[in-house]
Amino acid sequence: MGAVAPEVKLNLFLFGVGHHKAAWRAPDSAVERLGDVDYYIDLARTAERGKLDAVFFADGHSLGIGAVEDGPTWFLEPLTLLSAMSQHTERIGLVSTVSSTFWTPFHAARLLAGLDHITGGRIGWNVVTSMFDAEAQNHSYPSMPAHAERYARAEEFIDAVIRLWDSWPQESLLHERDGRYADGGMIAPIDHQGEHFQVAGPLNVPRPPQGRPVLFQAGASEQGRDLAARHAEAIYAVAYDAEAALDYSTDVRRRLATVGREPRGTAIMPGLVTYVGSTIAEARAKQAALDELLPTEASLRQLSVFIGQDASGWELDAPVPDLPPLEEFTGPKGRYATILRIIATEQPTVRQLLGRLAAGGGHCTMVGTPESVADEIERWVDSGAADGFNLMPPTLPGGIEDFVEHVVPELQRRGRFRSEYTGTTLRDHLGLQIPERRGSEVQESALSPAGG
Repeated sequence: MGAVAPEVKLNLFLFGVGHHKAAWRAPDSAVERLGDVDYYIDLARTAERGKLDAVFFADGHSLGIGAVEDGPTWFLEPLTLLSAMSQHTERIGLVSTVSSTFWTPFHAARLLAGLDHITGGRIGWNVVTSMFDAEAQNHSYPSMPAHAERYARAEEFIDAVIRLWDSWPQESLLHERDGRYADGGMIAPIDHQGEHFQVAGPLNVPRPPQGRPVLFQAGASEQGRDLAARHAEAIYAVAYDAEAALDYSTDVRRRLATVGREPRGTAIMPGLVTYVGSTIAEARAKQAALDELLPTEASLRQLSVFIGQDASGWELDAPVPDLPPLEEFTGPKGRYATILRIIATEQPTVRQLLGRLAAGGGHCTMVGTPESVADEIERWVDSGAADGFNLMPPTLPGGIEDFVEHVVPELQRRGRFRSEYTGTTLRDHLGLQIPERRGSEVQESALSPAGG
């Protein structure tokens, strides 16, 4: 008998009315509902109907006055929103970004632990270091701290948060109505004195149902990949194609082994944009209809920034003009390398290139039937390029409804995705164990009556 094929992991990345920059311009878009909690509840219920692992929110700490004219970015604060969504769902995981640059460990630990209790163990935390000066200026910084400083702070932040979650063990709760509520001798301060934080502890919330909310990370830089290797239990990645994804996953799994962790124990989940139709022509028509809604001037202006030259006069339905090789490009090379790869692989027109960049940027895009999309998903997972995907539908709710109603059943027919949830927590869905508590031995502390 051969080995059982691994089950695909799937999250839904919720963003506005879809990840295509023109999604909000469609006549039937839900753009007027972005402040309506029922809109997000409906999306989470759709994802839960499809038995997805989790829904996920990114987060930003600035509006971007110029960019807001081009479409929606942020609206409702995600942890508040997840709390509301949790009361209308039962099994699906709920993941939010929390910035280690702008938050403090105690605040993050308390909110996330509380949400894990409220949801019965369905919370995940995507730790980021944030990116933009406009965000920093809303948090008493003149500009973003240097890259190395942000990652040093993140390392210390994660350590302090984990120690806070572990500081008040569940087993200390006694509920002795004629005696003690809890055994204070089992609860200990963390007395963290670091370069960036001073946290006495303990946390004033007992240890979460999952032990710790699942820690996600999106490490792309060298320091980001090292941080993910040391701490992440699941990783959101960016990969245009399976080759790039395999390069990334191979590197991260090597780093996991280097720090003594199981290389296959951390799920790697690249972003995935899908256009699904009953025929490939129908799927391509959905993609083309969105691309047609892109405002030409703004899109060409953005492309000009990406490629370091003026593209404003380019003919939209002609092939993309020749661009300099990567080694001659002096601007940010990551996005430029992706653009060169898209051109070489797909040979798009200028309009098609603008559409590719508008829907998910450098993330993988699959356009086709449920069967062809499932084929590609299997190919990525079976090659080791990914353990699953962070779904980035170009439109919401339409894009996730297409995926849940057509691609998920195809994966289920192939035995590659669950037909029912078998557990109740996000750790259950991802196949993760509850981590052992740090300092799990019983400790005397100042909270114990015997300790004074």
